[in-house]
Amino acid sequence: SSTILITGPSGTGKELMAKAIHNHGTRSEGSFTAVNCAALPETLLESELFGYRRGAFTDARRDRAGRIAQAEGGTLFLDEVGDLPAPIQVKLLRFLQEKAYEPLGSSQTVKADVRVITATHRDLEAMVRAGTFRKDLYFRLNVLQIALPPLFQRPEDIPLLTRHFIQRFRTATGKAIEGVSQEALSALMRYRYPGNIRELENIIERAFILCEGDEVTLDSLPPHVAECASASPQASPIHGSLDLVELDTIRRALERHGGNRTRAARDLGIHRTTLIRKIRRFGLDPAAG
Repeated sequence: SSTILITGPSGTGKELMAKAIHNHGTRSEGSFTAVNCAALPETLLESELFGYRRGAFTDARRDRAGRIAQAEGGTLFLDEVGDLPAPIQVKLLRFLQEKAYEPLGSSQTVKADVRVITATHRDLEAMVRAGTFRKDLYFRLNVLQIALPPLFQRPEDIPLLTRHFIQRFRTATGKAIEGVSQEALSALMRYRYPGNIRELENIIERAFILCEGDEVTLDSLPPHVAECASASPQASPIHGSLDLVELDTIRRALERHGGNRTRAARDLGIHRTTLIRKIRRFGLDPAAG
């Protein structure tokens, strides 16, 4: 139930990480309520978070519950928390300290049983030093920090994500695309992804529009991605299929950690039981795990 701060560049999957934490925790039966703090002006953000009472402002003709109340018993996810205006920072700090708040237009304090997960692409420590983010709020949010690196620093994720997106778009479009060619995978592994996972998803969606065969080819990739196929490799060697790349990635992770499955799974960002299932699927030597 601790507060978690997820950091990383845009498009690295911070909200997906927050949902995974919620779904695997003791509050999974409660709601996952998300608010993008950068998408709303200060006046609307305050009422969106804390709700309001009838007559609090013009057109407030009835009481309205805020996102905190909607997340009762569950998780409140505050995306782009670094964009919170200073007055809202004060109110959020009080809520985190006391688990209580006052809706707009009310003098009555409302208690709430809500777990808070926040995310930002900003450097909150630098903002604290610059005086644009409250130091006490930062420490309240930063009980546990999870840093998501950019995709190009996680090359072992690219084949797995590519397979995931191929499966998703195959279901959505009905196209019989089953995999990706060696040349296309080579380009995908070497591209830098300034847009991170979101950009990879868009690349695969574009490929599904252009592909006429049963696999994603180099010709169906954007030109600036396709040209990476002949560039100097920035990642692990490519073996010609998603299965072989995944197999090699798992084998190397096990080697790095002396065959310890728990540490290897943590390194790969997957659950230990998932790793064991993949070890059995690929027929790796049990003695290696």
